[in-house]
Amino acid sequence: MKIALLGYGKMGKEIETIALKRNHTIALKTTSSDKNFDLTNIDVAIDFSIPEAAVSNISKCLKQHIPVISGTTGWLDDFSIIEELCKETKGAFIYASNFSLGVNLFFELNKQLSKMMQQFEDYNASIEEIHHTQKLDAPSGTAISLANDIIDNSNYTNWKLDNAEKQTIPIRAKRIEKVPGTHIITYNSEIDSIEIKHTAHNRKGFALGAVVAAEWLFGKTGIFTMQDVLNIR
Repeated sequence: MKIALLGYGKMGKEIETIALKRNHTIALKTTSSDKNFDLTNIDVAIDFSIPEAAVSNISKCLKQHIPVISGTTGWLDDFSIIEELCKETKGAFIYASNFSLGVNLFFELNKQLSKMMQQFEDYNASIEEIHHTQKLDAPSGTAISLANDIIDNSNYTNWKLDNAEKQTIPIRAKRIEKVPGTHIITYNSEIDSIEIKHTAHNRKGFALGAVVAAEWLFGKTGIFTMQDVLNIR
């Protein structure tokens, strides 16, 4: 496939390395300052840009009938706009807060655990996420996805950063140099604690997942998730 990399930071470079190893061509690379890039002859676009550029990048791809994968976080207030545009253009789109296979398995574990813990009111859920100091958003998109999955499967109604109000999941965000990404779900009571944890050792898992998602999406129409890609619904 001829791939456009929309956002050529550390993740973009890691994706490039893996895509080339899988015999794809990187036909376009853009930075956040590139506005008028040419998508002619592109088979699929992978967006790992910045929140301010994501909606514009994704919209441009959909309007030109280019399937697009987005791993950019921090723009989801406008997700409904992209959803409608994808339907109007009969486009193909996947958003994931995290493309790692291990993290997506962790998402499923989190859902199952939240269902089990719903009846045990003595346990209070919390989330901690740790990332490198260059990460722009806090909490991470992955932490927000984990919190929303708990809310969907429990009596919690909201999440907040560093806040432990009733029926609200507190998320603690730490920024430590050279940490690719760690997420910890804890259910704590006076008697004991239950904890599940995912630790990324490098960016390769995220990049590989994005390329696999791009391969899977090519030739399809609709809005999908990594659950579809990995067949773990």
